[in-house]
Amino acid sequence: MKHNTKSSITLPADELKLVNGLMKTLHAKSKVEVIRRGLMLLKETTDRLALKEAYAKASQVTRKSVEKELAELDGLSDEGVD
Repeated sequence: MKHNTKSSITLPADELKLVNGLMKTLHAKSKVEVIRRGLMLLKETTDRLALKEAYAKASQVTRKSVEKELAELDGLSDEGVD
C-alpha cells in the first residue's frame, strides 16, 4: 500500500475560507495539514466520549454491589476506637 495517496476534495467557498483562515491561525504549511489536524481532533474527541460512556456504564453496573459492601463494612469502621 502506498504511504502517500493523492486525493482531492471540493469544498464550498465558505468552508474553503474557513480552511484558509485556520491555515493562517495555526501556522499550518498546507490545507492538508489543517484537515489532518481537524480529523485527529475529531478522533480524539470521539474516543474520549466512548471512554466516558464506558466508565459511566461500568459505574452503574457496580454501584449496587459497592453500596452493599460499604454498608456491611460501615459497622466495622469504628471498631476498636476508644
